[in-house]
Amino acid sequence: MSSAAVTTDGLSDDDDEASPLPRGVKNYMTPQGYARLKDELTQLLNTERPELVKVISWAAGNGDRSENGDYIYGKKRLREIDRRIHYLTKRLDNSDVVDPAARGETEQIFFGATVDYADDSGAEQTVTIVGLDEVDLARGHVSWISPIAAALIKHSAGDTVQLRTPTGLRQIEILDVRYEALR
Repeated sequence: MSSAAVTTDGLSDDDDEASPLPRGVKNYMTPQGYARLKDELTQLLNTERPELVKVISWAAGNGDRSENGDYIYGKKRLREIDRRIHYLTKRLDNSDVVDPAARGETEQIFFGATVDYADDSGAEQTVTIVGLDEVDLARGHVSWISPIAAALIKHSAGDTVQLRTPTGLRQIEILDVRYEALR
């Protein structure tokens, strides 16, 4: 049985909004990803939460709270904000910021690498290996614990590696590896 407290909405205090990290593993992030999460935390703490507390206080002063929509919605939204603040604080406290642009010249693939590869059908793709909170498949940003990143890490340009997919094993050839600042 879990020792996590369960709230009235059925979610435990330990529920995370994104993919959990393996126990004891740092939350690798690029400087841009760290700044984005830090900005969101600051916005919640300095703007959204204080404004919501004012609305809840006003609504509580209006009398019967059991049928007061402003009060009920406000309290629910406050719990959501507090949960997000807790989540962001844990993620940022456990983060290890790695700047891809600061990495020296190397052909080996690590966190922050931008990799061009060709699959066994000849189709070329580019991916950048980033933190869990920075994944954006439309921009080619994949998590460092994703299957494609796991297949690529510690290999170099010119290597052919196997990628396990739902349709079976595929061969991919690494064409180029570079480390650059992300936008």
